[in-house]
Order: sequence, then C-alpha cells, then structure tokens
Amino acid sequence: MGNLLCCVQVDQSTVAITEQFGKYQDVLQPGCHCLPWFLGFKLAGHLSLRVQQLDVRCETKTKDNVFVNVVASIQYRALADKANDAFYRLSNTKGQIQAYVFDVIRASVPKLNLDDVFEQKNEIAKAVEDELEKAMSAYGYEIVQTLIVDIEPDERVKRAMNEINAAARMRVAANEKAEAEKILQIKRAEGEAESKYLSGLGIARQRQAIVDGLRDSVLGFSVNVPGTSAKDVMDMVLLTQYFDTMKEIGASSKSSAVFLPHGPGAVRDVASQIRDGLLQASTEH
Repeated sequence: MGNLLCCVQVDQSTVAITEQFGKYQDVLQPGCHCLPWFLGFKLAGHLSLRVQQLDVRCETKTKDNVFVNVVASIQYRALADKANDAFYRLSNTKGQIQAYVFDVIRASVPKLNLDDVFEQKNEIAKAVEDELEKAMSAYGYEIVQTLIVDIEPDERVKRAMNEINAAARMRVAANEKAEAEKILQIKRAEGEAESKYLSGLGIARQRQAIVDGLRDSVLGFSVNVPGTSAKDVMDMVLLTQYFDTMKEIGASSKSSAVFLPHGPGAVRDVASQIRDGLLQASTEH
C-alpha cells in the first residue's frame, strides 16, 4: 500500500538513499516521506548510522622473529552528512577496513620485540586508528575507536615465556633461601663464640676460686698446726682431692676405665704434678 501511495518509511538511526531515473537524488532522514515513483523516483537503499564493530585477526612476526596473532577491534559508523559517499563509494566496507588494519599492523609490529608489542599495544592501536581515520573519512565513515584486544604468540613461545618466568622466580627464591641460611649460620656462630667466651670466663673464675680456697686452707692449717710448712699442707690437700676424684670416677655408672700408676712414689709424682699445674694456673691469672 505504501508503494502505491508513494510513501516511504525510514527507521531511526537509518537514512535512505533515493534516485531519480538512476541518478542520486537525495538522502532521506528518519520518518515518512513521499516518493512519487511515476516521476522516476525510487529508493536505492538504506544506510545504518549505528556504530558497528569489526574484529580483525592479523598474523605477523615481531623483530625477534616470533609469529603472533594480533586481534584488533574497530568501531566505526557512517556519517549522515556524507551518506551518499558511504553508500556509493564503497562496495565492501569491512573488506576495506580490514585491508588498512593489516597494512598498519604488519608495518608496526615487525619493528618491535615481543615484549615491546605487549607494552606498546596502545601505540599500535593509535597508529591503526589514525590511518583508518584518514582513509575512511574520504568514504563517509568515522572511526569511533580502535582497540588491540588480544596478542597471541605461538603456543610453544608462550610455554617458553612461562618457563623463563618460573625459572626467574625460582632463582629469586633460592637466593632468598641462601641468604636466610647465611644469616642463621652467622647468628649460630656468633652464639657459639659468645657461649665459648662465657664458658672460658666461668672456667677461669672456677680455677681462681679453687686456688684461692687452697691458699686459705694452707694458711689456716699452718697457723693452727705448728711445725708444718705450706708445702706439706698443700701436698695433703692435693692428695685428698685426688682421692676424692678417684672415688667419684669409680662410683659413676657411666665412667670409663682409667689406668694410673698407683704406687707410693707415683702418688707423690701425681701430687707434684697437680700442685705444679694449679700453681702455674694461679700465676697466669
């Protein structure tokens, strides 16, 4: 019925292209229009003004000879004031956009190493957008946005990159572990040194106390028992300690056998050696 009454309806976000006797005539905006077909007018077609999206997958190689698939997402739309150019000048809009995307990506990515491609994907997207804007504006199209949505190296390359990262992290972990063990060993050595130092001080004080006690005993005995010399008292004290030590060794359940010369002359030699050792220690301190 609309055709019989020469009425044409144009939907929202769409324009219609009309011709008269095969020649471009006008662009019809959304709404209802009268198109007298008997005067040679006809509807050539409709053109959407909505934003459209085209995903382009391009295979190329990087500067370090790694093949990658770069996926670019192009958002574009036809301009209402250049609808006749968008309708007549391009027969395959998507194919034209795809060709420009291939050209820019294959000119940009081979200049970069693989790591730089990931880091500079925004610069690559900007280069694609600038080139498309210059080319497609002449055909009545506007480039709204260009995005590099994915960069896919070969599966073996991704596996190798993951192994490199894993090895680097393991190396860092090993260094940290070695550093921790080094600190523990240093602290342990410092503790052992401090322990030995304190133990040495304790032994030295113990020996000094023994010498002081023996000296006091000798002096006291000499005063209370007339006619005895300090040497006699010292020999008696040392022999008493010697026999006490032998008694303790024999009474211990975990003691080992100790073989010592045990004649009267040997006891005198032992006493002499003990006395000389203690006197030498006293002299050193």
